[in-house]
Amino acid sequence: MTRRSGRSTSATVGAVVIGGDYQGLGIARSLGRYGVPVVVLDDEHSIGRMSRYVSKYERVGDLRDAAYTVRTLLDAGRRLGLDGWVVYPTREETVAAIAANRDDLLGSFRLVTPGWEAVRPAWDKRETYQRAERLGIPIPRCWFPSTRQDLAEVDVSRPVILKPAIKEHFFYETRAKAWRADTRAELEQAFDRATAIVGEGEMIVQQLIEGGGDRQFGYGAFFKDGAAVAEMTARRLRQHPSDFGRASTYVETIDEPELAKHSWKFLQDVDYYGLAELEYKQDPADGQFKLLDVNARTWGYHTLGYAAGVDFPYLVYRDQLGLPVEPVQARAGVRWIRLATDLPNAAKDLRARRLRLGEYLKTLRGIDAEAVFSLRDPMPALYEIAMLPYLAVKRGL
Repeated sequence: MTRRSGRSTSATVGAVVIGGDYQGLGIARSLGRYGVPVVVLDDEHSIGRMSRYVSKYERVGDLRDAAYTVRTLLDAGRRLGLDGWVVYPTREETVAAIAANRDDLLGSFRLVTPGWEAVRPAWDKRETYQRAERLGIPIPRCWFPSTRQDLAEVDVSRPVILKPAIKEHFFYETRAKAWRADTRAELEQAFDRATAIVGEGEMIVQQLIEGGGDRQFGYGAFFKDGAAVAEMTARRLRQHPSDFGRASTYVETIDEPELAKHSWKFLQDVDYYGLAELEYKQDPADGQFKLLDVNARTWGYHTLGYAAGVDFPYLVYRDQLGLPVEPVQARAGVRWIRLATDLPNAAKDLRARRLRLGEYLKTLRGIDAEAVFSLRDPMPALYEIAMLPYLAVKRGL
């Protein structure tokens, strides 16, 4: 493609997807169905490269480095003639890099990522919980210890979890989202291990909300001008790993207005624009839906939206081009699964007797969307099967 001066016309505006895993693949399919050209940039081997909807795939260096990410994006724009294309990041660190360098990128791209002031409350979980509490959004009880001595203030009469304020600093070293502690000694040991990785002042202690997938929920939206243009509420019935899941593996859309009410309050307060998912867990102690996480990007199961009548990536693409977008809400009762993680995780739960085989098999009937498999675009699923050993080592799937 030759480089053009000025912004692309709506007939030729494509998309740059940063990250080609199943989440990025879903974005490429969403846009590719409408003939939108898609370029994927990734620092890992990924299934997105095999999709018929990906026009070009480039393997690049470490996208965990913000400065490198911005340079790589600008360089790809110049070399490939991507002026005015729409950029979709798929991981927290690339979201943060784009948000923090938004002014430098806007001259070359259209950005579905809002500015840093809107992204920071999702990036730093300390601010997530402090802002939510100020807004009256229920959260688990939290402590923010700066030193080991601060742990004396933590109530360990009930189990707690230790989690990072900034997920990426901790996750890439441990492959864990959080660690559980049932006693003060366990908490102190976990804190020592964590601070050896990320340093003091970046850990959160949070009261554990008991319960499994029947109590895990998510609210996804395309949010603009203080309101949801498109929205979806879901029950995240299974996740991988089962205790503190890095990603959902089996999800069903539901009707639950309470989640929308809390989510709107948070997104309005930060003047949010773009795609976002807010994660909740219903506390059996008081029945409240308590906010656990905010993702300022597409989320793993966003392709459930397409099956339920809400094509999130394409809607925000239309908005970026100034095309009309009608308000839409996902219909309830639609089911999504990612078999590559759901099956092995279910096997572990069956061995641990946390799951019954008959109950599990029953949930596999009537699946409306699979994260990767598609008859119209079969190669990514075949490639994923071949990549399973690599994914298990690189990402823990």
